[in-house]
Amino acid sequence: MRGLGPGLTARRLLPLRFTPRPPGPRLASGQATGALERAMDELLRRAVPPTPAYELREKTPAPAEGQCADFVSFYGGLAETAERAELLGRLARGFGVDHGQVAEQSAGVLQLRQQQREAAVLLQAEDRLRYALVPRYRGLFHHISKLDGGVRFLVQLRADLLEAQALKLVEGPDVREMNGVLKGMLSEWFSSGFLNLERVTWHSPCEVLQKISEAEAVHPVKNWMDMKRRVGPYRRCYFFSHCSTPGEPLVVLHVALTGDISSNIQAIVKECPPSEMEEKNRIAAAIFYSISLTQQGLQGVELGTFLIKRVVKELQREFPHLGVFSSLSPIPGFTKWLLGLLNSQVKDHGRNELFTDSECKEISEITGGPANETLKLLLSSSEWVQSETLVRALQTPLMRLCAWYLYGEKHRGYALNPVANFHLQNGAVLWRVNWMADVSLKGITGSCGLMANYRYFLEETGPNSTSYLSSKNIKASEQVLSLVAQFQKNSKL
Repeated sequence: MRGLGPGLTARRLLPLRFTPRPPGPRLASGQATGALERAMDELLRRAVPPTPAYELREKTPAPAEGQCADFVSFYGGLAETAERAELLGRLARGFGVDHGQVAEQSAGVLQLRQQQREAAVLLQAEDRLRYALVPRYRGLFHHISKLDGGVRFLVQLRADLLEAQALKLVEGPDVREMNGVLKGMLSEWFSSGFLNLERVTWHSPCEVLQKISEAEAVHPVKNWMDMKRRVGPYRRCYFFSHCSTPGEPLVVLHVALTGDISSNIQAIVKECPPSEMEEKNRIAAAIFYSISLTQQGLQGVELGTFLIKRVVKELQREFPHLGVFSSLSPIPGFTKWLLGLLNSQVKDHGRNELFTDSECKEISEITGGPANETLKLLLSSSEWVQSETLVRALQTPLMRLCAWYLYGEKHRGYALNPVANFHLQNGAVLWRVNWMADVSLKGITGSCGLMANYRYFLEETGPNSTSYLSSKNIKASEQVLSLVAQFQKNSKL
């Protein structure tokens, strides 16, 4: 979830602190593997509580604390990713929902509806069905959460599960279902009521400053002076911690207090403030320029949205006159998307559907070759920005292509770009596309130097969010819509 969006992809720089995993056996082949698998099966048989009969659901005692602790200890001793993936796969496949019970209870509910039985009888049958739909491993997770450090352990366990899925070490609907169950439980435990908003200043504990520095996933912190600027005058830094882990950042938001809506990130992260003492009359806008999730296991849990809302309220208390709230966001994936288009057109015998004839001619004159082919090579690196002539020639076509990428490229009807999707879900307006807004190596290679502003009109965020989520309508400014119209006129995709 990297960038101002959720995705909010986490960096695993702040690992949860449970017992480190010592070197352990690998899942290779032969006798050792068989012994480890048998140990896993025996562990799960003891650790995962059986589902009590419906009538005994409130009378059955919880499993002994030691059984859950045994699972945590065994899991912590697995040194290899493949071993942890194997255990999680066995847990998902063997200790989920009893499908026979679900079918039986479903048939009972259907029969009662057809008989038009009284409401109390039908409601109890539906409650039995809900009970049957709860997977067995949920009970294990629930009891582990009660252990000291148990919630931290489960966050790390989900991080391992996501990693194993990404590496295709575990796959299938059972694994996806377990990930969804665990995500739902974490969403409850990490809801806004359990989160503490904390501000970071230069006088914060060194440990916190170090964690914030290491967690910065969007615009890396280079040194202590750089960190000092980011928490100094005309800057704000906030993070959420959980009530069970005070002082431990879960998601971090950096804000710049400026005179207008910023269009260049270097002006924020590199330039010194106008003065050491803040002058409130110089502050007219709050720019959210970086948000980073620090725990991969909380990916998909709605933390970034809550953090922005809480920070807005905090800034309004500090600056009652402040009325402009906007992001300055990266556009991850734009270069990759554009290179994909160029590559397909190069393969299709030089077909051109991206640029006008005059643009192709100008690009060819500058590069000395066919526009699509030469741009495919040039945009794969950052060297093209060294040519001022080429930068000027590409501004118009890349601006309209980027606007279309943000506004028109969709995934299941929603914005394809994860950062755009995050802000649009929050109710922001796609406000402005900025040329040469990030000239760092990461900015040039990831998004051709382009960045976007997503503006938050506080009175409109609710309706905008509802419209986007329900009808998939993207609210955009005149600048963006004009660029989209240019794309539709000049490109033939």
